[in-house]
Amino acid sequence: MTKYQIRGGNQLHGTIEISGAKNAAVAIIPAALMVDGVCRIENVPQISDVTLILKILRELGANVQTVNRTTIDIDCSHIRNRQVPYELARKIRASYYLVGALLGRFGWAEVPLPGGCYLGGRPIDQHIKGFVAMGAEVDVRNGLIYAQVPGGGRPAGGQVYLDMVSVGATINIMLCAALANGMTVIENAAKEPHIVDLANFLNSMGADIMGAGTDVIKIRGVSRLRGGSYSVIPDQIEAGTYMAAVAAAGGEVLIKNVIPKHLDCITAKLVEMGVDVEELDDAVFVRRSGPLHRVNVKTMPYPGFPTDMQPQIAAVLCTAQGTSVLTESVWENRYRYVEEFRRMGARIQVDGKVAVIEGVDRLTGAPVQACDLRAGAAMVIAGLSAQGVTEISSIEHIERGYETLVEKLAGAGADIRVLSVPDKEVQPQVG
Repeated sequence: MTKYQIRGGNQLHGTIEISGAKNAAVAIIPAALMVDGVCRIENVPQISDVTLILKILRELGANVQTVNRTTIDIDCSHIRNRQVPYELARKIRASYYLVGALLGRFGWAEVPLPGGCYLGGRPIDQHIKGFVAMGAEVDVRNGLIYAQVPGGGRPAGGQVYLDMVSVGATINIMLCAALANGMTVIENAAKEPHIVDLANFLNSMGADIMGAGTDVIKIRGVSRLRGGSYSVIPDQIEAGTYMAAVAAAGGEVLIKNVIPKHLDCITAKLVEMGVDVEELDDAVFVRRSGPLHRVNVKTMPYPGFPTDMQPQIAAVLCTAQGTSVLTESVWENRYRYVEEFRRMGARIQVDGKVAVIEGVDRLTGAPVQACDLRAGAAMVIAGLSAQGVTEISSIEHIERGYETLVEKLAGAGADIRVLSVPDKEVQPQVG
């Protein structure tokens, strides 16, 4: 077992380079299943979610070759197995993208229900609505999603109105529609940067997708997708996490390899809190030297403030002057980290989807646990600003989405390291 140990109080100074976007990579890699030829994907983050999705592709018969640390070649021309391994799929949320990819290519898919961080109910009804609109029959039973086009062949184009803005459903329907017969229109589509990135990837392989990044996406199905090369966009949430770390710990850091436009909603809140943010061509310079001010934050679909940044901004607000209000409008169970913050001296009260944070002078180090990916990142941020030593367990959640986090922060002056902890011996039960 390993955990992070952070000795807080050090300001951050230097440069941090952002990796490829997790949420884009775990959609683009399944999309390679639909391509007839070799896909070279660059700027791939080295995180456990990517390792898992690549392992699933290998189990399906894909030829996956590592070119260098951030570049892979994937050839799915000779897939021999269409049944996704249960134990692998249940560990990662993005495994449900395999339904759209396999259904689009083969007209048939059998995929276990996904896993990943528990943030409350994540129904797949909007995914199913899209597949049914394209002529598929879908059944969920015994922990599996069964989808097929009656009589064989590929799905047909269809009209899909999403009852709620869903990133996952938008991506899954796009995948299925790329090789469908006819035109598919997705209305009330999600607009996140990784949806645009997936559309750009598919288009570079020969797809015909228009409108990604707006609330209406039109996909004209093509007969085949060909191989090619594509580079994943930088990770908006990783960049936002390090921006929040500078805000919490103080100092000044140049955060490189970003698309500043994708960070507008995060930048705006940090500036409102008293943090200086300077946008450059492909970088942001973040500086915080004075006190932090209270703000109110409400998470919203893009281009609003991202739910994946809510725990991290909460960590910053723990030591801001005054009382801040956080409203979570996307997930119902995103405040599980609050009890961990309280161990460090934070003053937070939660009522349903609203958290009220009364800023304190400083947090104090304590043993805490990462209960999910973004909450784990928030624990790191809190530890950087705290007085004393913070030890964070269950760091496997953090490593699902952050590449070399310890090295990046240590390079900017943080006192952070990985500790190996022997597994506790199981004590015999008496009675």
